[in-house]
Amino acid sequence: MGNTHKAIIKTFALIGAAGYIAPRHMRAITDVGGQLVAAMDPNDSVGIIDRYFPDAAFFTEFERFDRHLEKLKRQGAGVDYIVICSPNYLHDAHIRFGLRLGANVICEKPMVLNSWNIQPLIDLEQESIGRIYNILQLRLHPSIIALKERIDKSSTTEPYKVKLQYITSRGKWYHYSWKGDQAKSGGLLSNIGIHFFDMLIWVFGSRLDSKLNYQDDQRVGGTLRLENAEVEWDLSISADDLPVIVQSRGVKTFRSIEINGVELEFSEGFADLHTQSYQRILEGYGFGVDKVIDSIALVNDLHK
Repeated sequence: MGNTHKAIIKTFALIGAAGYIAPRHMRAITDVGGQLVAAMDPNDSVGIIDRYFPDAAFFTEFERFDRHLEKLKRQGAGVDYIVICSPNYLHDAHIRFGLRLGANVICEKPMVLNSWNIQPLIDLEQESIGRIYNILQLRLHPSIIALKERIDKSSTTEPYKVKLQYITSRGKWYHYSWKGDQAKSGGLLSNIGIHFFDMLIWVFGSRLDSKLNYQDDQRVGGTLRLENAEVEWDLSISADDLPVIVQSRGVKTFRSIEINGVELEFSEGFADLHTQSYQRILEGYGFGVDKVIDSIALVNDLHK
């Protein structure tokens, strides 16, 4: 007699369906065999949902989204995961919403803008049946994993000289959106820098010192001293900063990491990192709140 056991499909609800990053989450949910049952965004330009989950309920008002999910919960069909792709300053509120609903939470970076918002989430998580996970996809990139393994095995006592440059060109819209509002996004340090600060601390060890050298609405740069590295970093959203050879190819993004003068190959391998993140979470070992403490503290100190 054949096996009649039916796999349990995990259900998801998404907050922030119209943003840049939401399609990666929709694809990841699809890739892991999940089902998006509800989505919410104040912006109703969310036709991308049709590519993945055309039957998902959609709401432009949080209160109606809340009511719908509460109704599902009362009917015994509560969602397993709340996915948060909302503006950065709303993340902690939406995390609390997910936990109070009895769901697990998957949150985009940064989990919170301020370090003092972390402990209340830890306390609430301990009181809840759900868990909080952050998307730290650079920790899953093959080149970064290989680099960390090399650093961990090294017997050198001299700090590595690291130079990081990341340029991801953005149009004029950026400055008129919530991302251009420091109070809502945390600025370039939280929007973009947090990805790389987490990765650098993970690879090279705890922060010993940090300094901001310059900052405006398009660029920010500084230095970072870690246990095993001295880092010079520069971030930009201006297309004018792209190397000429990159501009000539029509490419809008440039990533460069040099370690002791040697370039780390880092241009490919980003396509399925969100899917890998979801696979880890569903297997029970995603990146929890404790993994974001150091990078958020760094950003907070750089803002001072």
